[in-house]
Amino acid sequence: MKGFGGVLSFSLLGEKDLIPIFITKLTFANAAAHLGSVDTIIGPPKTTSHVENTKEERSALGIPENMVRCSVGIENIDDIKIDFLHALESL
Repeated sequence: MKGFGGVLSFSLLGEKDLIPIFITKLTFANAAAHLGSVDTIIGPPKTTSHVENTKEERSALGIPENMVRCSVGIENIDDIKIDFLHALESL
C-alpha cells in the first residue's frame, strides 16, 4: 500500500447494537479476534482489542460501543466495497 493504511474504524448508528447483524451480512469480511491477516477481517474493539477495558474506559479513549474496526485484506477492492454496501443497506 502506498499513501494510506489498511485499517479503518467506523461507527454504526442506531438505537440497538447493529454490529452482530452487520457482521453476519458480510460475505468477504470475516469476524476475527485480531486484525492480522491477508483476508479482510472485522471486529468491534469492545470485544477484541479493548475487551479488558470497561465501557467507561473505552469512552474516555474515544471508542464508542458501536465502533467497528476493519483490516482490509488482499481481496478485490470492488468486492469488498460491494460487500460492505450490501451489509450496510441490510440494516
